[in-house]
Order: sequence, then C-alpha cells, then structure tokens
Amino acid sequence: MSAPSIQPSPLPVLLIEDEPAVMSYVRAVLERNGYAVVCCESGVAGLRELESSEFMGVVSDMRTPGGVDGADVYAWISANRPALASRLVFITGDVASEETAATLQRTGAPCVEKPFRVQQFLSVVEQTVGKPL
Repeated sequence: MSAPSIQPSPLPVLLIEDEPAVMSYVRAVLERNGYAVVCCESGVAGLRELESSEFMGVVSDMRTPGGVDGADVYAWISANRPALASRLVFITGDVASEETAATLQRTGAPCVEKPFRVQQFLSVVEQTVGKPL
C-alpha cells in the first residue's frame, strides 16, 4: 500500500494595507474563499515579508505609510521576484490621482477601487493570482 499523498499547503497571499478596517475586511473575504493570508501594515513590512517568504500573489494598497508605496512594492517584485509581478493586485481609494494612474499604466497591474464589492474583488484576485488550492 502506498502512503497517502500529502497535499502541499498553499502559499499565502500577501496583503499590504494600512487601514485596519480595510485590512480585516479584505483578509476575511480572502480567507472565507480559501486563501491563506499574511497581513502587513506598510510597504516596508511587505518588502520584509517578500524577502523572506514565498507568496501565491500580492494584494497591495497603492498608498501605504513608511515611504514605500504600491509602486515601490511592484518595482521590488519586478526586480527580485519577476514571476510574482503578474500576480499583484492593487487596491486604492485614489484612482483619480495622476501618480496612481501612471503607476497602473506602467505596471499593467489590475486595480480594484475602494469601496469594492466582494465579488468584484474576488473575481480580480482569482483572475490575477489564481484560485486557492
């Protein structure tokens, strides 16, 4: 008899969001739909996680405190984890900003505008990051 196959545990999604209410909402949505989630409150903390761990994908606010924003996170991922660059989703309440628009155009990353509906957000995450195992 062969040993039962052990399912590899799925990689988590990295969530970078500085607003506690938004973070807990997005985390709950992702976890209820089968994703493991690692949360960070700043781009700086997000980069530390990216340096030390593997992720299925990244959901990042465009604007985070600490001098590292969503564009900086994308630039780091592009340089250091290029395979992950296509699995990044931005969330923002600020799509009207020229800086945000320029980042979205440059990166080609999908962006979900706050406030968003659960299904809209999940659909973008599943298309970009993939469905959880």
